[in-house]
Amino acid sequence: MRTHFCGLIDEALVGQTVALCGWADVARDLGGLCFIDLRDHEGIVQVVAEPDAGSAGNAAVVATAAQVGYEDCLRVTGVVRRRQSVNNRIATGQVEVVAQSIEVLNKAQPLPFHAHENAGEDIRLKYRYLDLRTPKMQQMMRTRTRLVQALRRWLDARGFQDIETPILTKATPEGARDFLVPARMHAGEFYALPQSPQLFKQILMVAGFDRYYQIARCFRDEALRADRQLEFTQLDMEFAWVDEQVVQDTTEALIRDVFREVMDVELAAPFPRMTYAEAMRRYGSDKPDLRIALELVDVAEQVKSSQFKVFTDWAGAEGGRVAALRIPGGASLSRKQIDEYAAHAAKYGSKGLAYAKIDEAGVVNSPIAKFFDEAAFTAVLRAVGAGHGDIVFFGAGPYNVVSDFMGALRLKAGKDFNLVAEGWAPLWVTDFPMFEWDDEEQRYVALHHPFTAPAVDDEADLRANARTAVSRGYDMVLNGNEIGGGSIRIHRSAMQSAVFELLGIGAEEAEAKFGFLLDALKYGAPPHGGIAFGIDRIAALMAGTESIRDVIAFPKTTTAQCLMTGAPSPVPDKQLAEVHVSIRARHKE
Repeated sequence: MRTHFCGLIDEALVGQTVALCGWADVARDLGGLCFIDLRDHEGIVQVVAEPDAGSAGNAAVVATAAQVGYEDCLRVTGVVRRRQSVNNRIATGQVEVVAQSIEVLNKAQPLPFHAHENAGEDIRLKYRYLDLRTPKMQQMMRTRTRLVQALRRWLDARGFQDIETPILTKATPEGARDFLVPARMHAGEFYALPQSPQLFKQILMVAGFDRYYQIARCFRDEALRADRQLEFTQLDMEFAWVDEQVVQDTTEALIRDVFREVMDVELAAPFPRMTYAEAMRRYGSDKPDLRIALELVDVAEQVKSSQFKVFTDWAGAEGGRVAALRIPGGASLSRKQIDEYAAHAAKYGSKGLAYAKIDEAGVVNSPIAKFFDEAAFTAVLRAVGAGHGDIVFFGAGPYNVVSDFMGALRLKAGKDFNLVAEGWAPLWVTDFPMFEWDDEEQRYVALHHPFTAPAVDDEADLRANARTAVSRGYDMVLNGNEIGGGSIRIHRSAMQSAVFELLGIGAEEAEAKFGFLLDALKYGAPPHGGIAFGIDRIAALMAGTESIRDVIAFPKTTTAQCLMTGAPSPVPDKQLAEVHVSIRARHKE
């Protein structure tokens, strides 16, 4: 139906006859002279229908052009010529196509939103096919395609094997809820959709495949936000006979080369490295955005002699923290704006936010100053590096809670005060804790997952020092986003059993859920490790959008719905009976 793409018409085609197919992006009737901006996935070209083109049928062409509406589906045949008025805003702006025939292949009804307006996300997702048709979304999806192609080329060239792993598998705990699929041929039993191919890729290492990768679809039944979806795509990788340095060096080279190919961006070489403990201390986050120079400062020593009980209680408490954040120029914040910062911190666990403003004359305004003698409060501000025109926020409480809400304030301040530097800031975060203590369940939980190797080789040592144990886990961070996470895995059955035990997974439960893995580790499993990269997150960063929904063709909303298809939806009782499922009570709005 076509000989060329709209967005690829250039001066080399001047004088040639071309056939184009696309949508009418703009149609203008200037009283017998008609212009149509014809658009396909490659771009836009201007089509002209004019009465004096020398064709006997030209009046009919002009008449057809005059009736063309927004997003009508067209086929145009015409001759390429140079434009008298050049349009430098589009790639084809040097030329235009003089129409010899215009065929309306499908007339578009009035659209629910216009591609050139800022429509709300709900209506964009309901009519996703129209949203995806827009140049902005076309470009974002093409960026994702180029990313995946570049990843595959790099890995294929270096001997990684692309191996598919099951979608219907066994339910195993990996930190989020499983999606369950009833097994029709096994009444009362269920498959689970994989949260990741973790166990299969480890078993592939036992099976001798050495270097594996997969562009894998994964599923997690968890709350959604801008950077999470119920179903997502990751680049899954595993290596045999390696330590963490080999995995990190290889995958760092992969990401650096892919960014160079897809974005023409040179990332730092090598990526800086930072321990988890240092990241939390300095930035309040295990995925710090290094483009923001602001850092947290511990001030427990400076405040422990004050009369402010909130500070003194936590300054001397085991596992407590008193931290300060200086914001240059922050003294300009009004009391209402300070309250907004306090409300933002409360979302991350803060029970109160103290502050001190230093005006341009050096006068200190702070509701907590009265709890200090002047010299002591001056010492606190000096420790933070506060100067004229600054504001200092203070947080006190359990170490992790304070780190979380002060880290969130740091990000907000960075954006609000335009303190986010241009460019790309990659980072490796290493030496994660092996476990976290869950006060509610009174047991340890794995910080990464239960198959991550501890830094110690002895099971007795791990049991004796579980609270302070460090793992061999590592995350790749880019501009404050965790784009990849991995670890060296446990490759000995005895150590894996010890970790299960510390996580409260008894021998019987471990055998029922992970017996196949424990068995595999007994038969000469090599040391191995790997990583998984979030394709959606990397594509979103490359496309310059904050939401991964913009780089997923058919995403779910934050309420876990597909507005276009109406999923999830009820299932007829007959179909439920076939898979031996009954609904006890339907939820009603």
